[in-house]
Amino acid sequence: MTSPPAADTPKPSNFLRQIIERDLDQGTYAQRRFAGTPGDAAHHAAAPLDAARIRTRFPPEPNGYLHIGHAKSITLNFGLAAEYGGICHLRFDDTNPEKEEQEYVDSIVDAVKWLGFDWKVGGVDHLYYASNYFDFMYRAAEALIEAGLAYVDEQTPEQMRANRGDFNTPGTDSPFRGRSPAENLARFREMRDGKHADGAMVLRAKIDMASPNINLRDPAIYRIKHAEHHNTGDRWCIYPMYTYAHPIEDALEQITHSICTLEFEDQRPFYDWLLDTLCRLGLLAPPRPHQYEFARLNVTYVITSKRKLKALVDEKIVDGWDDPRMPTIVGLRRRGYTPEAIRLMCERAGTSKAGGWTDYASLDLALRDDLEGKAPRAMAVLEPLRLKLTNWAEVFGGAASEPCHAPAHPQRPELGERRFALGPELWIDREDFAETPPKGFFRLFPGNKVRLKYALVVECTGCEKNAAGEVTAVLASIVPDTRSGTPGADRVKVKGTITWVGAADAVPAELRLYDRLFTEEQPDAGGKDFKASLNPNSKRVVRGFVEPSLAALAPDSRVQFERHGYFVTDRLDHGAAAPVFNRIATLKDSWGK
Repeated sequence: MTSPPAADTPKPSNFLRQIIERDLDQGTYAQRRFAGTPGDAAHHAAAPLDAARIRTRFPPEPNGYLHIGHAKSITLNFGLAAEYGGICHLRFDDTNPEKEEQEYVDSIVDAVKWLGFDWKVGGVDHLYYASNYFDFMYRAAEALIEAGLAYVDEQTPEQMRANRGDFNTPGTDSPFRGRSPAENLARFREMRDGKHADGAMVLRAKIDMASPNINLRDPAIYRIKHAEHHNTGDRWCIYPMYTYAHPIEDALEQITHSICTLEFEDQRPFYDWLLDTLCRLGLLAPPRPHQYEFARLNVTYVITSKRKLKALVDEKIVDGWDDPRMPTIVGLRRRGYTPEAIRLMCERAGTSKAGGWTDYASLDLALRDDLEGKAPRAMAVLEPLRLKLTNWAEVFGGAASEPCHAPAHPQRPELGERRFALGPELWIDREDFAETPPKGFFRLFPGNKVRLKYALVVECTGCEKNAAGEVTAVLASIVPDTRSGTPGADRVKVKGTITWVGAADAVPAELRLYDRLFTEEQPDAGGKDFKASLNPNSKRVVRGFVEPSLAALAPDSRVQFERHGYFVTDRLDHGAAAPVFNRIATLKDSWGK
């Protein structure tokens, strides 16, 4: 058996950790065998004891791009497996051929890897497809029929719905419920052989039409779909329902703890019934998997409905699935969020059965916590305004520029220094000048002194305007003997320090300033039109300047622009000749202020 991993930092306890620790203490799964690949009871019977102390799985349906909600399930399942010396499988729940595509399979594999997780353990690849189990699922269905526990129902969908009853009324037996196993088996094989049209009939489990749990009122387990499947082609024209397929997949893979979100809680009794029944029939071997539910991750200011996200893409409200405003993993990645920040947010959100909302600000907080000690610093000007130092020649004579330097990171001297030039003309941010300053404004205005960061003190003497009265340049004079790092640096006291970029060596850049896509915390709550709360300022593109140290940055490089926040070079559009930076997050949360 594998030994438990060494605990670096104690994890906060939650009900799932308590369940796993109880099962390990009691040896609930200690006698479980694993043949190295998924299979039925006979397949695993002669295999050695499973070296994995537990097995979990992340089982997405490949019908869309993963989003931030999936990140919680990914980090939880892979994280618990790693924490307790187990293995987590990546499984594609591809039982619906009409909605699933290889594009989504590829994107899911990429997203899980990017988040930092791997399903290869000891050279064994635990990547599985539900569609590879179709043969066993069909065999199990025939076994249920032969045992008198499943029947083919030819009612219309409307009749089935009406006869199902409701929470106050028991269901009514189907007129086809009393067929003999032989009749049902013949009819089911006709379904398999393509002799009936889509929707003509379904195979139902035969449980209890009077059950107080509506999910046990003879649920459908197979339906007819004449559709091409991305993995099995046209081999099948009948496909298992998710609620039937999912527990079987878990059992074939020897999953111990099947962890899912609360919407599947009502399906757990059928999960249990099916696996107990198949164990009793000898197709599966105990100990079987058990399902446990946790509250899904709900994040404010986003929507996670695949249908609604698709509408945003199709209607070109956003620029594709990887638009940096999208809550998809590919969107978060392009925005610049790090895998570490996403995992940290998920961990901080906790794991419980109680629902609730996680503020989007917690993702930005996790991002700041991750990048504060990592991201190199640089200066950038987002909305440029020219600053002219009118006494340059008096102070520096004929020198075209003066060298300046600053640490790449204030707490990491090993990253070295960045170098840039101070000259007679600079770029500053437009917001750093006010001809008539408001109260508490300590930056440039006529008569006020400020420090140019890493350089010297200047005193504003006025400004230049165009014919329309717009400020085109700020005028200032250098205060001599105030260079940073010299004895005279503290000679003149100032209340304001501003960042700048030298006009001579500034690197022009496109800066994409992203914000939340919606203005309401819950854009689609209560059936609201989510498009009504779209944020018109969720994306602003400006042309600015960055310091020369950034000229050679590769795509997907993160940096802190001092005063402005964390930015990343766009992983698709950025290039040395045309730099493109996406704002990931500001330095502090200012939403709604």
